[in-house]
Amino acid sequence: MVRMGPILPVAVALLIAPVAHSQAPEPLRFARVFGDHMVLQRDRPLRIWGWGPAGEVVTVVFAGHSAQGRADDAGAWSVTLRPLAASAAGHDLTATAGGADGAPVCIRDVLVGDVWLCGGQSNMAWGLDGCDSPEDVAAADLPRIRYRPYFEHFAGEQLDDLRERLEWRVMTPATAGACSAVGFYFARAVQPVAEVPIGLLECTVGGTSIECWMPPAAFADYPENRHLGEERAHRIAEWQRALVDAIPAVEQWTARAREAAAAGERIPPPPRLPGHPNEDRAHWCVTQSLYNGMVHPMVGFGLRGVLWYQGENNAGEDSSYAAKLTALIETWRAAWRRELPFHVVQLASYGRVTDDPAGGDLGFAPCRMAQLQCARLPGVGLAVTIDIGDGEDIHPRNKRDVGERLARWALAREYGQALEPGGPMFVSCTAEGDALRVRFDHVGAGLMVGRKPPRGPAVEDPEAPLRGFALAGADRRWRWAIARIDGDTVLAHSDEVREPMAVRYAFTANPEGCNLYNRDGLPASPFRSDDW
Repeated sequence: MVRMGPILPVAVALLIAPVAHSQAPEPLRFARVFGDHMVLQRDRPLRIWGWGPAGEVVTVVFAGHSAQGRADDAGAWSVTLRPLAASAAGHDLTATAGGADGAPVCIRDVLVGDVWLCGGQSNMAWGLDGCDSPEDVAAADLPRIRYRPYFEHFAGEQLDDLRERLEWRVMTPATAGACSAVGFYFARAVQPVAEVPIGLLECTVGGTSIECWMPPAAFADYPENRHLGEERAHRIAEWQRALVDAIPAVEQWTARAREAAAAGERIPPPPRLPGHPNEDRAHWCVTQSLYNGMVHPMVGFGLRGVLWYQGENNAGEDSSYAAKLTALIETWRAAWRRELPFHVVQLASYGRVTDDPAGGDLGFAPCRMAQLQCARLPGVGLAVTIDIGDGEDIHPRNKRDVGERLARWALAREYGQALEPGGPMFVSCTAEGDALRVRFDHVGAGLMVGRKPPRGPAVEDPEAPLRGFALAGADRRWRWAIARIDGDTVLAHSDEVREPMAVRYAFTANPEGCNLYNRDGLPASPFRSDDW
């Protein structure tokens, strides 16, 4: 839920506030992303920052290492500790201002390992206690996994710090239920293999479009997205004009309010002013709002990578979503000044099953195509989930397979494990007589017709036909295809399409029954070879 701004804006309140004769110095503190029981990123220079008395030298000490920096005129300070090896031993992170005699501030029980940012909307935010898996909650005695819990903050301008400090939580049966279920299962699969502490930094808000999470550069520097940034600028300009128009009413109210206050009478209610378009639902403009309030304040915090589960609010977009997700990935990487691994969850099946080979109600299908396209970017993985969705619930409860499929990408790409990270992904198709031969990468140990059990990888289903393929010719009319696995390819034909020109697989809202897998038990991504 979006929290509305106050009816009485700060600027109006200041008109009747008493004049301050002096201002107390900023108390020494860390930025609010830092908290007890946190995990710091190993093997990289560690930026530690916060606020304190202007001009004072701040000394930061952690695990026998120290660094100093001076607070600027606004009280902001920042230091960089040298890279540290992973450590499951908890240490205190302290900061002191003004020399050895200053009172330190302390963050306790800090580990060093790998930190993964869990970003997106409600399916990433979905807590473990909502997954019908009480046994996993009860067994969550995992002290080397820590997480900073869910929060949300829409902001009109880029903030330097988060709105509130939330303590990181050690993973225990008492705390696990509130953790992102996808993040939990990811960390539970990765931590024993990586043998380092794992931190999960939750950065999710349900029901949000990708535009919320994109920084200014994702609009200004990408022509496909530029109109969104221009619309935001237009809306802000309108808001500014509305505030100017409201000044006479504010001035009249201020005079009446001062008179009432002086006479000890009831102050009349202030005029209602519109809030910033990024914060006020009555004048809503989602673009950049959560980047401003949630991501920008954490830029520079050490990360190993990003897990991204979002798209339901952009379900019908294909090329436009691909442009937005590409821009988000590249601009986040630019902000962190490194090519962060980005592992994306492709949207699960949801909606009605159809017999229409053209796909019928496409639902999430276009967005899945965009996510598949972005999986070709360097350092991006794709966890396919069409076989573990729920046609009647946009929040499928099986988050275990989602987290474990994300973990495979991390284990293969970042932790050096010799395993196939994902399922088959379309590469090309070529005509062979009246059939099309379809080629894939991520074939792994080979292709198979599979059946997904409730948990774990799919198993071979040798008696079942291969389902979900459709062909079209020059008339662009889609017909169901008879498809079979031929080595590492699929051969598809239809008696109704003599000269096939294009092929689709699982291109519908709910591709129930689609059953192409690799022998690692991972499903093939839906795809289309056409752009009709």
